[in-house]
Amino acid sequence: MEAESEPYVRLATMRHLHQVVAELNTARSLADTLQTVADGVVTGLGYELACVNVVQADGDLVVAAFAGSAAAEALIAGRVGSRSSWERRINMGERWGDLRFIPHTEGWILLDDDVPQWYTEGPEPQFDDEWHPQDRLYAPMYASTGGGCSELLGVISVDRPRGGRKPGTWGREALQMYASQAAFAISNARLRANMQRALVRLEREQQALRASEESFRQAFEYAPSGMAVAEMGGDQRGRLLRTNDALCRLLGRPASAMRRYSFADLVHPEDIGTLLRTSAEGGRAELRLTRRDGSYVWVSLRNSVVADTADGPRFLLTHVEDIEERKSRELQLAHRASHDSLTGLPNSAELRARLSARLCARPGASRAATAVEQLDAAFGGSPHGAAPYDVTAYDSTPYDVTAYDGYDGSDGSGSDAYGSDGYGSGQDAYEERTGERGGGFGGFTPGGSGYDHHVHVAAPGEDAEGAKGLAVLFCDLDGFKSINDRFGHNTGDAVLIEVARRLTTGVRDGDTVARLGGDEFVVLADGLGPGDASDLATRLRNAILPPIRVDGRAVRVGASFGISWASCGMSVEDVLKSADQRMYVEKRSRSRVHRRAG
Repeated sequence: MEAESEPYVRLATMRHLHQVVAELNTARSLADTLQTVADGVVTGLGYELACVNVVQADGDLVVAAFAGSAAAEALIAGRVGSRSSWERRINMGERWGDLRFIPHTEGWILLDDDVPQWYTEGPEPQFDDEWHPQDRLYAPMYASTGGGCSELLGVISVDRPRGGRKPGTWGREALQMYASQAAFAISNARLRANMQRALVRLEREQQALRASEESFRQAFEYAPSGMAVAEMGGDQRGRLLRTNDALCRLLGRPASAMRRYSFADLVHPEDIGTLLRTSAEGGRAELRLTRRDGSYVWVSLRNSVVADTADGPRFLLTHVEDIEERKSRELQLAHRASHDSLTGLPNSAELRARLSARLCARPGASRAATAVEQLDAAFGGSPHGAAPYDVTAYDSTPYDVTAYDGYDGSDGSGSDAYGSDGYGSGQDAYEERTGERGGGFGGFTPGGSGYDHHVHVAAPGEDAEGAKGLAVLFCDLDGFKSINDRFGHNTGDAVLIEVARRLTTGVRDGDTVARLGGDEFVVLADGLGPGDASDLATRLRNAILPPIRVDGRAVRVGASFGISWASCGMSVEDVLKSADQRMYVEKRSRSRVHRRAG
């Protein structure tokens, strides 16, 4: 009879097993899958209690699902058993294929370990195949790791088969098959859970990236100051890839046109070196950029490097700030510090700075006669009471400036000696002409040994035909004090302003006209010979003589000029004193009639 019923038992078990396995594959989450595994043991395989223990990341096993008893579930659900205790149980049990059975006769050994467990109530067994309340049956679940290897995924614990008898051969095979299918289902559920978490994380990252990109776009587009993104590598290195509205408005150029340029195309020619010296990483520079109408605007550039996430081409993010107003104030302050407030001419400090930049402490200068000494010797002594001395021949190699053919500068090169703006550009012009850089006009550093790179300034010798030098013309107005006394300082100021204008008009663009103080002016004119300097003094004197109209009246002043020559080895004071003394000699020697104010 039993033999006849066995096929029917197997068929019914197969049907139940097929049904619970199908339910395993329809579980929506890992938690649902684990609970379905536990429920399937009770409903499909005929056990009264089932517990699913799952391996955690740290290797210990946690009670993840329970079926068959709410009281037992409340007792052990979520409790953790150490990996070592579980391995001990798996290794000591009787091997029923892949199953492990520990009879109640050996269970007392396990009473003190930390594996969560429960006991069903019931009478002591009367037969050998009858289930004892303290018998233990485990079905380990393994997941394949490839290469014929596997790792423990978890353990199914069962208790008290229905009917109260230990499972036979077919019941054991059914539980073993079910554990294998449960391992697949749990692995797939974990994979799906990991994929879902990865997808959620990816979506969050993409949302964060989109939010970051949108934030950058808004910050870039709506920034109150200019922003630009430029390429850092490849054939288009430096080309502007993107510009914001503020930069386009600042330069008066549309965004489509800006993409055809780099900053090197837009920078002022004089600021190219500043741009090239600016470090790409954290570099900062103040320079001028050209607008569409050809004008220039002062800006501050700040760079930062943006690296591609795929380690691809890097980009340069440049912040462009309009500093035109601040730069104008700085230039105004610098101009005020170096220029006379009344006439706008370079003041005494600027004159001395420009003259000092041309002179160096030439070796042997202590043994050479200065121009003041030569003047004293020529007149038999100092007109100011200085002691006479011997005049030693001065090593004065003529200053050969081929850029000048004469005073009138008809060859077009005369204006390169000094800058046309009257402030600071003279040095640049000189350096451009001579190819020298460094301290002063000639690259001389005090106390250094840079004489080989310095173009020495020397007075043109009388026996050197065509020699030219740096002429210093000291001008003092004749009759100016009487105008101040008779008509007041306002009239005197107006006269000084007009004289400054006439002097500036009468010299070349590259020459310097400075107001030394009071009614004293100084003219620096490079590349002149003695005759040129004398002609220049005459023309300037004649330019000053015509009447000057102030408040409906015409006043007239004269002018006395003293001409000196700047030479290396002389100090600035030596040069100015020499010109002053020559002017004094001229003023004393001229007739009082020619010096009387109108």
